[in-house]
Amino acid sequence: MMNVDMEVEPTIMEGQFIKEAKNAAKSVNIIFSLNEAVGALAESLKIFKKHQVNLLHIESRSSIRVPGYEFMVEVDSTVGDIEGALENIKQESSYFQIITRNYKDNAEAVPWFPRKIQDLDKFANQILSYGSELESDHPGFTDQVYRARRKEFADIAFHYKHGTPIPNVSYTEQEKGVWKVVFNKLTRLYKTHACYEHNHVFPLLEENCGYSADEIPQLQTVSDFLKSVTGFQLRPVAGLLSSRDFLAGLAFRVFHSTQYIRHHTRPNYTPEPDVCHELLGHVPLFADPAFAQFSQEIGLASLGASDDYIEKLATCYWFTVEFGVTRQHGQLKAYGAGLLSSFGELEWCLSGKPELRSFDPEKTGLQKYPITEHQPIYFVTESFESAKQKMIDFAATIPRPFGVRYDPYTQTIQLLDSKRQIQKLITNINSEIRTLIDAFNKF
Repeated sequence: MMNVDMEVEPTIMEGQFIKEAKNAAKSVNIIFSLNEAVGALAESLKIFKKHQVNLLHIESRSSIRVPGYEFMVEVDSTVGDIEGALENIKQESSYFQIITRNYKDNAEAVPWFPRKIQDLDKFANQILSYGSELESDHPGFTDQVYRARRKEFADIAFHYKHGTPIPNVSYTEQEKGVWKVVFNKLTRLYKTHACYEHNHVFPLLEENCGYSADEIPQLQTVSDFLKSVTGFQLRPVAGLLSSRDFLAGLAFRVFHSTQYIRHHTRPNYTPEPDVCHELLGHVPLFADPAFAQFSQEIGLASLGASDDYIEKLATCYWFTVEFGVTRQHGQLKAYGAGLLSSFGELEWCLSGKPELRSFDPEKTGLQKYPITEHQPIYFVTESFESAKQKMIDFAATIPRPFGVRYDPYTQTIQLLDSKRQIQKLITNINSEIRTLIDAFNKF
């Protein structure tokens, strides 16, 4: 939920990352490595057959935990003796891990999370409400033309798959008019109210992505630019995602973005994230390396975390990525997207009236906040590097049977849960450090 009121009226933003969706998955994923033996996999498959368990997907790869191979199997959790089959497989394995959305029913299970960037397709449409579904108090509720237009945008996102171009949108003159009002009002405040990183990146967006008062930038163009500078990508979203799913996208440096724009009768107000919020508030900071890494750390911390910690991380996200302020050269500046896309709250947050506290994930994650009015409390970060380190330290306190690491070469999440695996990573890191030292010594 994000408050992005543009002037007087408060926003009730049912943001992409705050609510938890009901379980939509009906499958269980297990990762296991077999004790070395010829034909061991075939014998394991017989176990599933014996217990009348349906296999939905199976893939194999070389194991970095133990000698040999490991297998990732997705099984239908609605058919057969799942518990009996998993217990038998566990007995035959040198490594065994359950990852499922139905983790509450199994004390040994870890909440499901995407292991490769293509897995984002699996939950992209497990949304809390479709983009064309509007509340009765929404400015466009009775406007059938606007509702039909919203459905067009939702359909684009619903059919999107990773690796395909985001379709360009031909925005109407009316939609461009709304963008122009918002763009002009906000850009007048940025020089005095926005952080250095936002103001540094904004001219690059004008030059490379077509940011201007007269045109709404296309998501694919913006996504290509972000990927070239920090590796972040945009992905269209058809509606509201759960906190767990939204944060998981950040672990891959993927931001789920809306493509529609607010209703033309209320350009100063929106009851949910729109393209103004995404492109003017979020995008500039995702082009900053330190902020991009901080955002990714929140996502990585969420993988496999319990519901309680997901709520804490979503709250930290709220008070930083959405409503964060920072101190630069002794002055407070805004960096949260909810502030940078709302000139009403952008002025309020630096007015000296709200309470200011130092960002501390342990304490910040417990802070309650209003969603229908300006924030009475803001958390101040001294720098994005400092905030990143605090988030890494906080993530280390989250109870998980493994650590996680993002591999940018394969765009996959590595589970760090064996000494052999970690020793290999240390060897690789030592090699990289030596390269850097050699280069440094040349100066």
